[in-house]
Amino acid sequence: MTSTRWLAEYAWLPEEAEPTPDVLIETVHDRITGVTPLATGGGPDAGVDVLVDAVRLPGLTLPGLANAHSHAFHRALRGRTHSGRGDFWSWRDQMYAVAANLDPDSYLALARAVYAEMALSGVTGVGEFHYLHHRPGGTPYAEPNAMGAALVEAAAQAGIRLTLLDTCYLTASVDGRALTGPQQRFGDGDAVRWAERVDAFTPAGGHVRLGAAIHSVRAVPAEQLATVAGWAQRRDAPLHVHLSEQPAENDACRAVHGCTPTRLLADHGVLGRATTAVHATHPTSADVGLLGDSRTGVCLCPTTERDLADGIGPARRMADAGIPLSLGSDSHAVIDMFEEVRAVELDERLRTRRRGHFAPAELLTAASSAGHAALGWTDAGRIAVGGRADLVTVRLDSVRTAGVSPAGVWFAASAADVAQVVVDGQVLVRDGRHVRVDVPRELATAIAEVTS
Repeated sequence: MTSTRWLAEYAWLPEEAEPTPDVLIETVHDRITGVTPLATGGGPDAGVDVLVDAVRLPGLTLPGLANAHSHAFHRALRGRTHSGRGDFWSWRDQMYAVAANLDPDSYLALARAVYAEMALSGVTGVGEFHYLHHRPGGTPYAEPNAMGAALVEAAAQAGIRLTLLDTCYLTASVDGRALTGPQQRFGDGDAVRWAERVDAFTPAGGHVRLGAAIHSVRAVPAEQLATVAGWAQRRDAPLHVHLSEQPAENDACRAVHGCTPTRLLADHGVLGRATTAVHATHPTSADVGLLGDSRTGVCLCPTTERDLADGIGPARRMADAGIPLSLGSDSHAVIDMFEEVRAVELDERLRTRRRGHFAPAELLTAASSAGHAALGWTDAGRIAVGGRADLVTVRLDSVRTAGVSPAGVWFAASAADVAQVVVDGQVLVRDGRHVRVDVPRELATAIAEVTS
């Protein structure tokens, strides 16, 4: 079994308010087997003998970061949807046009490049909110899970772990309008047939787990919510759901069901510790209470929420209610987990006109261990013995980070400052370059194919 000693100039260890200098991290295969802060280990010569063969990690070493909410094919829209006015709903029409052009081969190529781009920003695990299931018109592929299999293979080739959140998407609106046009690719007819299709899929590889998602209360009728939630509970699988992303969703739900989307989900057994609500940008105070009392998580996607003009959610109020927060890049208007992290604090400052809402260690938790846990990987996201050997090293000598306190890296660094990424003990990014994928070239090629 492969064993490696890594000597981190600084490492951010669990439960620490700020990074620790001079930490020896030992790994065997895909696990961390030793974590020793040398500065507190018995004097200036402590550990000298074991450092001879140690791989030095100059800069700040973080645990692997988690991107808890992704729609891989949305990456093809970056920089293409900004002319003129509009909102989420006008952007969605352009998204459907890209969805109509994808097949398993082109989706594999695009997702491989997108997941490799995530690795460059320090992501070692991603949650793919997957609803692009069938052929145009809704006819299943010969292999009904061909599109999901393409995503599983894409993650394997890009070198990161994947939780495939197979998404139930049945209707076009809260009042039950039928799917039309490109949306027909998303639907399985009803939740029972959705579950039958997912049950027939056994993804191969230790890098993947299968979870479930309810697209939203717009897309799954109330009487079928429990079927999806029950599938996830029986499988002990994570369950994700888009929630209150726009005020229009809340208004429509009240008009049809007489309650908010959060209340509707609670009444049908969807909320709970294994559930993550994505966005939750426009919750009522009662909604925040329901999410907190059930310990339902919330995945914030700040760069997408601002790109689509969705609004700013009450992040601090949700955290104070006991809601675990995680982060995702969603539509991939930006793939930069440092940007997502600092936006949690900075957007809260804009919303409240006050500074200092989240301690740096809280932001680290949202970006790492909480995100991995939301995806079912509870052994990832911490530099601790027994944890997965995921290490993300950030330069502290770039034009952005020179002179910055290591604890302040969230407010200075960008994805461009990620120097090395280790996933399950294997180097995936070295000197800021992916060791397997020519990311810019593959992105350009894959996006040209699906947008031409």
